[in-house]
Amino acid sequence: MTMRRGLLHATAFAFAMANVETMIVVYLRRLYYPEGFQFPLAIIDAPTFFLELAREAATVVMLATYGMAAGRTKVGRFGYFMIGFGLWDIFYYVWLKMILNWPASLLTWDVLFLIPVPWIGPVIAPISVACTLIGMGVVLLVLEARGPVRPAGRAVWSVQVIAAMLIICSFTIDVWPRLDADGATLSQWVPTTYHWWMLILGQLLAVSTFAVWARQVYRSRRPDVSEG
Repeated sequence: MTMRRGLLHATAFAFAMANVETMIVVYLRRLYYPEGFQFPLAIIDAPTFFLELAREAATVVMLATYGMAAGRTKVGRFGYFMIGFGLWDIFYYVWLKMILNWPASLLTWDVLFLIPVPWIGPVIAPISVACTLIGMGVVLLVLEARGPVRPAGRAVWSVQVIAAMLIICSFTIDVWPRLDADGATLSQWVPTTYHWWMLILGQLLAVSTFAVWARQVYRSRRPDVSEG
């Protein structure tokens, strides 16, 4: 499968999968937010909450298995996973806008994920991360197409993990102190401040480290270097 065809397949898969995700969210909002989604959050019952956790975990598994099926090597599989994840996240908001005319703007607050706690932030934040994932995934596919790719070292992976943790913390750091047994504190909270510096720093760390590694791999695959 050529990279162009693979990208078309990834786009079609993400577009359809985002539609399924959106329909479920539409039903949930009709049940818990009949007048339209807004903060403070409506605390859902425990059985529904655990069903949502299982659904979100299954979503990540499906995206990962798509990447495993689409890529030829570990690099390609990870690349397709990143692309699929990013496109799915973007198309999810496209579908919400088409169906519910929501969000009102890219600065509208949303619940992004529930594992291990609710991730909360402006819509533009996850979309920016999705764009980063797509860009990095495409670079991985380009590198894969040029030949065997040298694995990233421990230092690169360590920085990527730190970057990911910073980004995740930007969505969850204000949620942790508000968790209690019955959700009363969280159900009264209206978020007003987002930790942009965490998102920006995390993105910069991830992109800069990845760019340095990708450049080294690209230069090592030059014909005059690899073929003498």
